[in-house]
Amino acid sequence: MELPHLWQPASRLDLSGSLAAWFGTELGGELLSAETRLLGHVLPDLFGYHALQMGQVAPVNLLQSSRIRHRLVADVSPQPVEGLSVFRARPEYLPLAADSVDVVVMHHLLDVCANPHAVLREACRVLLPEGHLVIVGFNPWSLWGLWRLFRLPWSSTPWLRRVFSPQRLTDWLSLLDFEVVGVESACFLPPVDNAWMRRRLDWLEALGSRYWSQGGAGYVVLARKRVSCMTPMRLRQPLLQMLRPALVAETRSSDSLKQQDE
Repeated sequence: MELPHLWQPASRLDLSGSLAAWFGTELGGELLSAETRLLGHVLPDLFGYHALQMGQVAPVNLLQSSRIRHRLVADVSPQPVEGLSVFRARPEYLPLAADSVDVVVMHHLLDVCANPHAVLREACRVLLPEGHLVIVGFNPWSLWGLWRLFRLPWSSTPWLRRVFSPQRLTDWLSLLDFEVVGVESACFLPPVDNAWMRRRLDWLEALGSRYWSQGGAGYVVLARKRVSCMTPMRLRQPLLQMLRPALVAETRSSDSLKQQDE
């Protein structure tokens, strides 16, 4: 039996640095813009007092479309962003009270963190009942996911390292008492670095958004934290307990008759 390690190699602990550098490229910038547009359709409909972004893979204001005024970003090495309040914290151990945040956004955090299950549990802890969790990630069921099959195993492309499908996330979220509201995706072009080639394949964008709306390179999963209401139920009494008063009355009457005969 293989025992667990006390610590993980650095390459498995944090991939956010390489992924942040990749988002600075032309191809990464196009995907980031597409994901920002998706968030612009989701966040305005989520209301509350506090919005939290867990992790800062890309130093941009992903909460700019939210109507919530108090917006926070928690990261191990946060970078200042206009319009956001940043603080240093590990995503698995947030210095926030339980049931205190209305909206939590994860932008590719599960793709780079060492323990995605612990991150999801922490998001569930800080979310208010009926609060919303928004997860952005790479979609393995896309042209980008198919592209991974043809790349060399030692490829250093950040988005080839580890991905979680929306279906897998749905199973994880259901165990944490989340209800998945919906899934949307964007960026249906193949991950080619040549800008001229991407312009020649623009027709795939319109085709994919119409006939394969959940097959884009990046997806957004919207989930709601359910409230478990415990209603006290009156247990059904056994038949002998229901008949006990009648048996007691009958016994008392028989005893009184015996005393009268004596």
